[in-house]
Amino acid sequence: MLWDIFCTVIDNHGDLGVCWRLSAQLAARGEQVRLWVDDASALSWMAPGALEGRVPGVQVLPWTRPLPGALLTALAPSEVWVEAFGCDLPAEFLAHFVADDEQAPVWLNLEYLSAEPYVERCHALPSPVMSGPGRGRTKWFFYPGFTARTGGLLREAGLLARQAAFDRGAWLKALGQPAVADERLVALFCYEPPMLASLLERLGRGHPPTRLLVTAGRAAAAVRACGASPGPSLAVDYLPPMPQTGFDQLLWACALNFVRGEDSLVRALWAGAPLVWQIYPQHDDAHHTKLEAFLAWLEAPASLRRFHRVWNDMAPGPLPEIELPLWRDCMLAARRRLLAQDELVTQLLRFVTEKR
Repeated sequence: MLWDIFCTVIDNHGDLGVCWRLSAQLAARGEQVRLWVDDASALSWMAPGALEGRVPGVQVLPWTRPLPGALLTALAPSEVWVEAFGCDLPAEFLAHFVADDEQAPVWLNLEYLSAEPYVERCHALPSPVMSGPGRGRTKWFFYPGFTARTGGLLREAGLLARQAAFDRGAWLKALGQPAVADERLVALFCYEPPMLASLLERLGRGHPPTRLLVTAGRAAAAVRACGASPGPSLAVDYLPPMPQTGFDQLLWACALNFVRGEDSLVRALWAGAPLVWQIYPQHDDAHHTKLEAFLAWLEAPASLRRFHRVWNDMAPGPLPEIELPLWRDCMLAARRRLLAQDELVTQLLRFVTEKR
């Protein structure tokens, strides 16, 4: 089938990251995808070759406002429309293709990831379109999630086999950072957590010695803004922007992963190592409920729950002790539960086929 996926970039690491992984995984299953993005510039490092059309099955198109009529006229109608993360399909796109299509496409609203109870209730529900060029059509809610009554999580074929074959020492050497005996690697991908300075101080006096691998962008700026020099047990290395495959390898290499947003959380879950999630903050504190629902699904031990709450500025400090063996057991159990479910693309293809 031919898919049109629309993505408005709010956080280019998250929204665009999810939409690119979805597009690439659909293409790997033989589907054809047109990915419309209002700012696709981050794909230059996130997915090298994507903007140049070197990824078979995926065409990246600029989502300008309005979309040029000549461009729409040149395009074949698609079988599936996807609004990612609540964005609305362009009115001119709808007006053009509603008039021309012989069979109504399956129209999906791909929602944000959450472990809250409403996800199971709302997944796969219809949403009648009451106005605009698409009036009279039906959208369908498709919710990613952590349980069998949701749409599942993105996971490409062969992911765990690639992880099993991963050579940590060779990866570090390629980065110019050869492995050091008894050194603990920690990945940091974050916004600007208030407890960042406290974490650096904790790692700087801990045992074993820690090497903090800091991702490019806001995480690196936040660490530098702390102005604190590493302690005797902490080395800080700043990484260049890395493609999604490289980010996966970073998570595989580390004993503890600090992640943020949606895409990196999912990748950290598949990595199976202990993780701390910085959830995207919302002005009405709705993210508090969302984080608690995730921790409940995770069956997180008390220290991991406490660490998340303090890290996300939901509880006063200090940060609790990092109990890696306990946290690792929790993460591996969670991954086993997820592996027992169909991943998102399999469920999405099944759903679209049924609706057609």
